[in-house]
Amino acid sequence: MLNLRNKIEAYVPFNAQEAADRRMMLRAIDALENPLSRENVFAHFTASAWIVNPGRTRALMAWHNIYKTWAWTGGHADGEADLLSVALREAREETGVREIRPVMNDIYSLEVVPVNAHVKRGSFVSAHLHMNVTYLLEADDSQPLQIKPDENSAVGWLSLDQAADNRDEPYMTVIYRKLNEKLNGR
Repeated sequence: MLNLRNKIEAYVPFNAQEAADRRMMLRAIDALENPLSRENVFAHFTASAWIVNPGRTRALMAWHNIYKTWAWTGGHADGEADLLSVALREAREETGVREIRPVMNDIYSLEVVPVNAHVKRGSFVSAHLHMNVTYLLEADDSQPLQIKPDENSAVGWLSLDQAADNRDEPYMTVIYRKLNEKLNGR
């Protein structure tokens, strides 16, 4: 946990959202019991991936079964402090793409994401926060794709603009646009 805290503390925020969320994540690490586990029902760490093709023109997204929208890949830390490994594992599981590599090993982005109450696999999940660490990954967009039926019903390469246009989750539009801005050096 100390290594993750050090990485988040060393991360240089891109904008005011990341600066505020970074402060909140550091407080969560210091104050919450076991923030790497979803047993902490208030807030816990997750890892996501912004997967781009080598030309940096498209992002790999999955159609999320719960939220009914295109979304990045990612998942819960479930006790694992190596969030890059979590992001890589989830990206492979959710897309079927086997050859995915980090563009860099460092954190790409930070977000505190509100999660609405929902039913998952027949069980009610209360509203909570995801302390999300995002990594920039790359994959060849000619690799075969495969859905993960218990989580998504489609996987596809979208233009960066299409990937950021998330009308059903406006907060995610802000995040996806930020990821693209960082990608394009703005």
